[in-house]
Amino acid sequence: MGSISLIVLVLAAVAFSAGGILVAKIFVKGTKNPQKGQAYECGIKTEGTTWNQFNVGYYLFALIFLIFDVELIFIYPWAVVVKKVGMMALFEILVFIFILFMGFLYAHKKGALKWM
Repeated sequence: MGSISLIVLVLAAVAFSAGGILVAKIFVKGTKNPQKGQAYECGIKTEGTTWNQFNVGYYLFALIFLIFDVELIFIYPWAVVVKKVGMMALFEILVFIFILFMGFLYAHKKGALKWM
C-alpha cells in the first residue's frame, strides 16, 4: 500500500499542477505590456541597473535569525509538558539552551552577527 499511495500522490500532484496551468492558459487573457517586464519596487521607478549585488552578510544574518527563531519555537512544547516531566524537563531545556548559546557564541566569534 505504501508505494502505490506515493505513486498516486505524485500523479495527483502533477495532474493538479498541470490542470491549474492549463486552465489559466485557456481562460486568462494575457496582454503584451512592456511594463510587465520592468522591475517593480514600491511603485517608484528604478534608477540605474536593477541587478545589484548585495553583501552576503545580509543573508547570513537572516539565516542565523531564522535558525534561532525556529529553534526557540521548540520551547513552547516544553513549557506545555514541563509539569508532567518534572526535573528531567528542566535538565533537557538547560542542555537545549546551552547548545543554542554555544551556536550564538560561535556565530559571534566568526563575525556573522556584525552588521556591515
